[in-house]
Amino acid sequence: MATDNGHLNDASPSAVDQTVVDAIAAADIYHSAGTTYLHIDNPLTSNSSASSNHDTNQTGAVVPPISLATTFRQNTPGEPMARDDPNSWGLGYEYSRTGNPTRGVFERAVAAAEKTNVAFSSGSAATSAVIHLLSPGEKVMSIDDVYGGTQRYFRKVVSPRMGIDVDFVDFGNKDEVQSKLKCGKTKLFWLETPTNPTLKNPVEFGADIIVHSVTKYINGHSDVVMGVVCTNDEDVYKQLRFIQNGVGAVPSPFDCFLALRGLKTLHLRMEAAARNANAIALFLERHDSVSKVVYPGLKSHPQHEIATRQQNGYGAMITFYCVGGREQAAIILQNLRVFALAESLGAIESLAESPSLMTHASVPDEQRKLLGIDDTLMRLSVGVESCVDLISDLDSALNAALSSVEGK
Repeated sequence: MATDNGHLNDASPSAVDQTVVDAIAAADIYHSAGTTYLHIDNPLTSNSSASSNHDTNQTGAVVPPISLATTFRQNTPGEPMARDDPNSWGLGYEYSRTGNPTRGVFERAVAAAEKTNVAFSSGSAATSAVIHLLSPGEKVMSIDDVYGGTQRYFRKVVSPRMGIDVDFVDFGNKDEVQSKLKCGKTKLFWLETPTNPTLKNPVEFGADIIVHSVTKYINGHSDVVMGVVCTNDEDVYKQLRFIQNGVGAVPSPFDCFLALRGLKTLHLRMEAAARNANAIALFLERHDSVSKVVYPGLKSHPQHEIATRQQNGYGAMITFYCVGGREQAAIILQNLRVFALAESLGAIESLAESPSLMTHASVPDEQRKLLGIDDTLMRLSVGVESCVDLISDLDSALNAALSSVEGK
């Protein structure tokens, strides 16, 4: 049956009635993402040798091998071998910091979804690589509720030690954005959007650079720390590749192997987790121990229509405020049995945390107050366990907290 970009082609010769069309649409909500990740096309690069149809898999193995070599033999001095291997991006191999076959195949798999990309040893390393594109005296405008680790890096390292000023701004306030914008000085807008390669490709909405913490949804199994930077700009890509080699913050071949394995099931994990999250958000919104739920799939969310228009689904991250104070929040988190009390997100197991005490503890108190990050705010990363078990777990913990309030 012919398809076009994950959708049925109107010119398909197959006789397909509406029932079949609807069934296919329901089964492929991420538009052939699984095929993209499992069957990697040649990389998007201007280097003709890297874009060849050369097949480097001589064994027929359906899983790429882990290449642990740190150095590679040359037949001629200064002429790396395997330039025709697409996993080398047309550069061949000489030293594993510069290029590695396992890292190359992972980068190509991500590139199949989000343009050319460069892999780094962590999401924070990927962030620092983007900052390395700037020069002293230039400015960054960052969303004010940026990830706590990024905020700490901007405040403690980038501004005082690199001579690059960072303004933290509410991007929903156009007047504030305009007042902070410095013509000729503001070179980078840093914002976060609820996305991964299945939910949305920011390049399609005007972004020049995308940073992913591979640790989260792409790997999805809480066993790899890694990051990638994606771009559709050839010059930016070349600079990032130079920074990757020069700084040397590269992921190990084994981590790349694990992340590639995780990427292949991203669409399946995302669909299951999002279904759970939607049900949990609806449950929380109706619970007496919850004062507010923040989830883009809820009609009560102020950006619900935007999320519906831009995304493939609503993701699996939920934040909510409990009734009471820090004591009640602690009771909830300490009484969870299926949800693990842990930082991070995007894995197959469900996680719960207190941003004010954990992921955003480094954010200054006054800034947390402005952002609404108080002691009653909790974040859930919903996994793929039984939805019934997850809701039962939350219900028990929430009821314990509610009892403590009613008992006073």
